[in-house]
Amino acid sequence: MNLTRDRMRSIGWAAVLLICFTFTVILTFKVNAVKSEVRLTERQILSVKQDKLLLETEFETRANQQQLRSLNQVEFGYQAPAAGQYLEGERQLASLGKERGADAPSPIRVAQADAPTGRSSIPEMVNPLTGKAMASEPKAEGKSKPTTDATLSDRLSKVDSREVRRP
Repeated sequence: MNLTRDRMRSIGWAAVLLICFTFTVILTFKVNAVKSEVRLTERQILSVKQDKLLLETEFETRANQQQLRSLNQVEFGYQAPAAGQYLEGERQLASLGKERGADAPSPIRVAQADAPTGRSSIPEMVNPLTGKAMASEPKAEGKSKPTTDATLSDRLSKVDSREVRRP
């Protein structure tokens, strides 16, 4: 095998390109590793910020509770309910009731009407002037007849020439 100068030069360039390609791949892996670490660090920063916000909220809430407790003791004198203050049932609640005093107003009573017995459960309409049921009153002349399904469908299917507007 005879290695000429051109052949050596080609092999040299190929070796240089192979070395450059190798360094490029290594550098790419290194850059990706650093990017991964940066993303991980950013996630940790966000997690720490959320924890900090949670702790700040908790601190403010507890500070408000302390402030409310001190106001309660000084100003209002409220106390938390104790276990003995809770009732066990309706009987215990009823036992706490007192009889009405002599000067107590009478209790409010609600009227209840019996259900009508007859054709309809709805009472008839009564004319306030005459006091008679409106169904028993005679129909006035000149008034339109009651609207039924047949007359309504007839009216809607026909157009009166007086109702049509001309531009």
